[in-house]
Amino acid sequence: MTHYFVTGATGFLGRRLVRRLLERPDCERVSVLVRESSKTRLDRLTEDWPHPERVVSVLGDLGADGLGVDPATLPSAPDHVVHLGAIYDLTADEAANEQANVAGTANALAFARDANAGLFHHVSSIAVAGDHNGRFTESDFDLGQRFPTPYHATKFAAERLVRRQDAVPFRVYRPSAVVGDSVTGEMDKIDGPYYFLPALRRLASLPSWLPLASPELGKTNVVPVDYVVDAMAYLMHREAPSGATYHLASPRSQSLNEIASVFSAAAGGPRIRARVPIDISGRMRKLGRALNANEKPRPVKKSLTGALTEIGIPPQLLPALNAPVDFDTAQTEHALTGSGLECPAFADYAPVLYRHWAAELDPDRARRQRMNARTVLVTGASSGIGRATALQLAERGANVVLVARRAEELDAVRDQIRAAGGKAASYPCDLTDDEAVDALVKQVLAEQGTVDMLVNNAGRSIRRPVAASTERMHDYERTMALNYFAPLRLSLALIPSMAAQRFGHIVNVTTQGIQVHAPRFSAYLASKAALDEFGAVAGRELLAEGVTFSSVRVPLVRTQMSKPGASAYRMLPSMAPEQAAALVVRALTHRAPAVNTAFGSLAGLADTLMPRMGRLATHLAEFQARPETAPDSMHLHPRRHPLVAVVSTATRLAWRPRPKG
Repeated sequence: MTHYFVTGATGFLGRRLVRRLLERPDCERVSVLVRESSKTRLDRLTEDWPHPERVVSVLGDLGADGLGVDPATLPSAPDHVVHLGAIYDLTADEAANEQANVAGTANALAFARDANAGLFHHVSSIAVAGDHNGRFTESDFDLGQRFPTPYHATKFAAERLVRRQDAVPFRVYRPSAVVGDSVTGEMDKIDGPYYFLPALRRLASLPSWLPLASPELGKTNVVPVDYVVDAMAYLMHREAPSGATYHLASPRSQSLNEIASVFSAAAGGPRIRARVPIDISGRMRKLGRALNANEKPRPVKKSLTGALTEIGIPPQLLPALNAPVDFDTAQTEHALTGSGLECPAFADYAPVLYRHWAAELDPDRARRQRMNARTVLVTGASSGIGRATALQLAERGANVVLVARRAEELDAVRDQIRAAGGKAASYPCDLTDDEAVDALVKQVLAEQGTVDMLVNNAGRSIRRPVAASTERMHDYERTMALNYFAPLRLSLALIPSMAAQRFGHIVNVTTQGIQVHAPRFSAYLASKAALDEFGAVAGRELLAEGVTFSSVRVPLVRTQMSKPGASAYRMLPSMAPEQAAALVVRALTHRAPAVNTAFGSLAGLADTLMPRMGRLATHLAEFQARPETAPDSMHLHPRRHPLVAVVSTATRLAWRPRPKG
């Protein structure tokens, strides 16, 4: 029976290789080196592995002498020490690469020696070939090559440590640039050619029949992860002398033009049909070296670096973009004879890689999703505009997160959506409670994964004249608490996660009243104006982060909130909640900075062009001609016939002497 000891088992290669080892009938135990901080992750992986009872976690660290593991604590000497632990990242700095790749390998070798291991399997990389120009066989190692990045240099140094020791028999595996699974497309991070997929996706806007021409970009070598893992699992158990080395690479290097063309076609765009007889690969390497030099950066260099970073291409990638090496895989192919394993052609599995990237890894995927793939949080969702908005969003397939104070009514909306086949979850919360909002955001993000869009709808309205409010400061405070500070707090809590996914849209349901400055609503309109202006400013600041804002300025809507003052406005046109909700959904769909009614836009324009006339007309028509509805303020403005009120007030204003000077 076989005992394996594995470093890097939770990584992309490692977790797949451990699965293969556990599937072997002769596997007795897989001891996995794990740090305390990664133990929970290992436990989750173990649940999905076959024969989880064979997995034993061993606390330690690549950075510790002998991995920080006492071999005496193991039940037996490992038959195989599989060293996968390393940094596989071209963007990591020199110190990080040195610590993980070189020091980590030295510590793993020391452990294997002290544990009297049977065989040390070192996972190196074709990066050890550096900038060697020409054929590089499995028997080649130090040919005087130079190294474009710290990753390349430290992978060479790590393999040299393995080759120079003779305490433990060893084998070396050199994967090329590892991409996703050739069958499922699964990949765990953006790396290598994946950095260029956003640019290639944009080519999909061109007609697929359009022939493209490109200069010579150079070549590289990519290999799917399933081939690397399957080949390793086979070669590990095959008879071979110590020092046997295997190139787990494509037998034929792929030109970057070919990779770009195949990925563009997978995205629905045109292929590269012609080559411009200009080789720019050398210029790209030269530019990369200049951008990554340690000299003091100048504005032009900073600008180029910034532009590449915004596009999503790390400047550290450019020096290593083109690999002029031809990797000979003859020995590996011979060793795999009879296994049925061979590296598939890139063109055969590239569409699978692209589809997985577009669905799971594209940094802009949230922006490109349709409403039926979005999660939308709606406040005040238990009734009125919020409830109607939630129902309309659910009809469009959105996952609706319902928030309001009244749990029973909120659950009723949730159940109605689910009964109709929609997706919804309810979260009762008092939005004026700081701690409750913080807990709400944590729970929603943990359970829903993300919030793509937020509708700040919950609000409170107070209709009372200023003269009756001079001793009622609490009216303004409680209105600001719910109408401004609550949505502000919720927005600020969700903006970081929206910016992290490079997309988010926040709709603030405000009011047409801030365009007409309706009298008696000073507390309500001031709070809504504050929210409106916050969205306008934040939308300009966060535009490059992908987070945008809309203000939906609704007129009078027939809801419970407007009911107390409805009698004073019964002659004015009003909206049903469903009509107002349609405006909110339009804002979510089109993401315009403001959604106004025709009357609101006209009133705002008139107020800008004729401010004094607007002030007078509003005072007469909206304040003097309309009755009070708040019982405690009726004595300040006793009920008069509207015509009497307007004529009397107009006469008073006209007769009043104008101030001099």
